[in-house]
Amino acid sequence: MESVSWQWPGGKKIAVVFNVAFEAWSDGKAPGISPMGNPLPAIPGIVDSMAISWAAYGAKRGIYRLLDAFARHNVRASVMTSAILAERSPEAVRAVGDGGHEVVSHSYAMDVMPVMMSVEEERLNIERCTDLLAHASRSRVRGWISPRGTPSPNTARLLSEVDYLWYGDVFDDDLPYVQTFGESRIVALPLSMDVNDMRSMKYGDPPRAMLETFEEHLARITKREREPVIVDATVHAHIFGRPHGAHYYERIVEIAANTPEIWVATREQIANHMLALK
Repeated sequence: MESVSWQWPGGKKIAVVFNVAFEAWSDGKAPGISPMGNPLPAIPGIVDSMAISWAAYGAKRGIYRLLDAFARHNVRASVMTSAILAERSPEAVRAVGDGGHEVVSHSYAMDVMPVMMSVEEERLNIERCTDLLAHASRSRVRGWISPRGTPSPNTARLLSEVDYLWYGDVFDDDLPYVQTFGESRIVALPLSMDVNDMRSMKYGDPPRAMLETFEEHLARITKREREPVIVDATVHAHIFGRPHGAHYYERIVEIAANTPEIWVATREQIANHMLALK
């Protein structure tokens, strides 16, 4: 395995990224996961109204609770935002940008996936999402993560051609790396899943388990790791944007913000760091 010769800014070993999945589905579409363990029968015309209502919590309450937690600790997050929210809830997207957070394009909606598109359809979708999110947030959009992290064979190239800095649809490494397409470059920035609220949603882990996993990561890295490390701490606005989950997530934010050995970074900052090394 090739060794790493570089470090994070300030010679720090640990970069912690706070990711928020701020997601929405197209009209009439429901998320495939909800607190109800028994899915509705796949009957045409039957819509899971419970799941739709549950997911809407993110834009109505969850994102604001998480933004308040970040503000209390002067931390900036990377917010993976479905561009449809720029139309449905522009005030919420504006709050993300006004808070100084990185607005990341998460396609138009969770059911609008690049892997299902032609090249031209995907190119138009990228343009549409970028414009919607930039306008609503009043910030520049330089990063992309596809729904469920599933790109098409063309995604990285198309993003690099329109000046995206990074995309997160890779899971084959611990650290970011640079990809080149002709004269264009883009950082492939993996998203780790260890510190993630989906374990609570899918497997019933108590919210405190996410805090315990984060603390175990820090202890392991401090004792054993010699090379730079990224720890992604990821929540969904409609899952851990709720009071009890947000409470434990804020504890993670507080620990990271007050640990001198940690660089609390956005994904855009990490991408810029990687490009500066080349």
